Order: sequence, then structure tokens, then C-alpha cells
Amino acid sequence: MSFADSLQKLNELDINDLDLDNIGSWPAAIKAIVCVLLLSGLLYAGYVFYVQDMLVQLERVEAEEVTLKEQFTKKAFQAANLDAYREQMVEMEKSFGALVKQLPSETEVAGLLEDITHAGMGSGLVFSSIKLDKEQARGFYIELPIQIQVQGNYHDLGSFVSAVAALPRIVTLHDFSIKPAGKGNNEILQMGITAKTYRYNEKGSGGQGANKRANKKKK
Repeated sequence: MSFADSLQKLNELDINDLDLDNIGSWPAAIKAIVCVLLLSGLLYAGYVFYVQDMLVQLERVEAEEVTLKEQFTKKAFQAANLDAYREQMVEMEKSFGALVKQLPSETEVAGLLEDITHAGMGSGLVFSSIKLDKEQARGFYIELPIQIQVQGNYHDLGSFVSAVAALPRIVTLHDFSIKPAGKGNNEILQMGITAKTYRYNEKGSGGQGANKRANKKKK
């Protein structure tokens, strides 16, 4: 039977004439169409219930693969530069030790006050007052504010600030105010400024770590 004859029979076929109890008597073209429909349905069901879940799992595994590759690359870089990191740590400890030496101990505060006084007098200033305020704990170090009142001309005040900044110990300057020392005299100025110096807080975690390193070096 030719394909044209099959199409003609399909056109002439009435679905109501098909006997569901005797599928074998159906025309071959109808059987082929039914088989194709059943196969398509099975393939679609297999995709929805099996293949689609596998595709989702595949995407998840591929994403994990990308993450693992990035972690591997990062760790490989760190491993390759481990010696450089160790050298940096040694340099950081040396730098930290150098900064530590600039922090005065409790017994050196009086000498630091004397250095600040000499810096002021050497700049041609007159001290109205210089006194220590209450210490303030800041973790591994303790902050010691020093309230300073001085008088002098503008250039002398600038020279004093530069001299204090050049001291071998760490001293920072804060909260300064400048005003004429008296009425009718604008050349002589009065400056109030807070100088802050620092020392170790041995009770703080940082101080204990530094002391341990110092003890190891002594041994």
C-alpha cells in the first residue's frame, strides 16, 4: 500500500469505527501514530522525572567544581608564597619591636616631661603649666595625656610643635587652641595643647605578647 493510499484511508476513517478491544484490526497508519504518541509520552515523562533532576544535580556539581578550583588556586598561591609570608612576619615583628621601644615605660614619663619642657624653652616659650592627666587604658597600651599651656610668638609655637614631634619617643599632639596672651598685644600668643604619650599595658593581651617575645630574645 502506498503512502497516498494510507493518507486517503486515514481521511476516510471514522474514529468511532475503531474497536478498542481489537487494536490489532486498526489500520497500520493508526497503529504507527499511536506508537509515536506513546513513545513521545514516555520520553517526556522520563525527561521530567529523571533527566531533569540529573541536569539540576549536574549544574550544582559544576558550581561546586568552580568553587573548589578557586579554593585550590588560592591555597596553591599561599603555599607557593609561604616563605615570603614568613619573612614578612619576621619583618613585622621587627617593626613592632622598634615601635615598642618608642613607648616609654612608667619610670621614663618624668624624663619625657623634662624633654618636652626643654623643647619649649629651647623654642623661646614660657610655660604657664604642664601636668599629667589621668591615664586611660587602650587595650595593649596606656595613654597618658599631658596638658600644656605656653606663651610665645607664632614662630616659637611652630618651632615647639616641630621639636616635640621630633622626640625619640612617641608623642602625639591634640586639641590645641591659640589666643592672644593679653589685650593690646597680638604678638604674644597663648597656646593650650594636649600631648599624648603611651606606655605598655602589661595587663593587656598585646603587652603580654610583647613581653613574652622580649623574654625569649633575652634567653
